[in-house]
Amino acid sequence: MKTIHTIDCHYAGLDFVACSYLIVEGDRASFIETNTTHALPFLLGKLEELKIPKENVDYIIVTHVHLDHAGGASALLGVCPNAKILAHPKTAKHLINPVRLIQSSKMVYGEENFRKLYGEISPAPEGRVRVMSDREVLEWGKRKFTFYYTKGHANHHFCIHDSLSNSIFTGDSFGISYPHLENGKRFIFPTTTPTDFDYEEAVLSIDLIVNTRAEIAYLTHFDGVDVLSDKAQSLKHSLALCDSAIKGAANKNEEDLSLYFESKVKEMIENAAVKQGVLLTKKDWDLLSLDVNLNAQGLKFVALKNSTR
Repeated sequence: MKTIHTIDCHYAGLDFVACSYLIVEGDRASFIETNTTHALPFLLGKLEELKIPKENVDYIIVTHVHLDHAGGASALLGVCPNAKILAHPKTAKHLINPVRLIQSSKMVYGEENFRKLYGEISPAPEGRVRVMSDREVLEWGKRKFTFYYTKGHANHHFCIHDSLSNSIFTGDSFGISYPHLENGKRFIFPTTTPTDFDYEEAVLSIDLIVNTRAEIAYLTHFDGVDVLSDKAQSLKHSLALCDSAIKGAANKNEEDLSLYFESKVKEMIENAAVKQGVLLTKKDWDLLSLDVNLNAQGLKFVALKNSTR
């Protein structure tokens, strides 16, 4: 019987861009990732489809605090009365008091886009949030969840290895692989969104994920991928291009950096696609425009930080 269910959250009104996972253990259930408050009907709809009462949800696990992963955590907690949120300590702090998180997100997206993308975000009750330590193991039914801290994309990120399926839920630490580009062909590329991108830590996180010997990586963007060692090499090659772009920005004016990094991110994505046998169409690039913009912002942030040292 299938026990891991992928739920399309229709993030930003788009299909197959961001997902949540529902894991079923007997008559109990746990979510990994929640997307935004707008995704709540899709998450609850999967529970209803599987005839699992909301009262039987034990855990709501978020890989990190970015709002396309954890923005709906408090809202989901509010309708699952027996659930607890499991989070990295830095993520837990922002879920309990989301004021700074909301303010920083509005700076990135703007007030209007923030409301459109994420809706209302309320604090999670502290007593219902459990902090998970690095390498901590949680037994749940026949499964053991092992939590691995994975910096690089964000310093408040962890991944979750599931012993029963020998799979790992990677959030953004093992890149992005959309299933709807170029007529269903898939390729993988890293995400370097603001404000914590760290090239060396990102590479270490990829190696850690591969070294768990998981057979499948469940990406939040989007769904499961296999043959992790091959995909790891592709990701590390792309990350090296990002690092090279940051170093190449050393003598550029700040006003030129946005266009510079957007062009470098496009080069990185196209390079990754071609190496993996995918020829991107104009429609594909339209769908990738948000990733290009956010990844460029992340690289620009690092370049500016480096210039002030």
